[in-house]
Amino acid sequence: METMTVERVIAAPIEEVFAWLTTTTNYTNSPLILRCRLTRHGETAPYGVGAIRSHLWLIGWFRERITRYDPPYATEYVVERSLPSARHELGRMTFTEVDGGTRVCWTTRAEIPVPLLGTFLTRHVARPIITRTFRNILDTANTVLSSRVRSKPGMRTEHAPTNGAESQ
Repeated sequence: METMTVERVIAAPIEEVFAWLTTTTNYTNSPLILRCRLTRHGETAPYGVGAIRSHLWLIGWFRERITRYDPPYATEYVVERSLPSARHELGRMTFTEVDGGTRVCWTTRAEIPVPLLGTFLTRHVARPIITRTFRNILDTANTVLSSRVRSKPGMRTEHAPTNGAESQ
């Protein structure tokens, strides 16, 4: 299994960032995401625990189930099915208030289940594609949400957003 983490400070309040990023139909604002649908509502919120969402990205199709929903601080999911096939242990987004906005930490733990080549393909093919896609979605969220903040009267905008950092 390979753990992939992308972090980004989004120049908007934590509640808005959490709402935007957990409503995955917003991801289609990113050019790398073709379609996202909520196929089953969660127990206490549309994108809450038990929700099923379906994504068609340039890299494949994914059916995910929400396993944790703690607004506005965290959400977790697992990929139940995908094409191409992948093993997936964890998907997690955490949200923390910081100067200039909200730090989002998006982590996934997955692998391509191919004998002998799986580790190599996961590290050198899947990892760069997945982290680029996550960065692109977070950048899109920042563009959309920070423009809303700037357009609100009386909002301070002197904080420049921090670029994302990828960790191992």
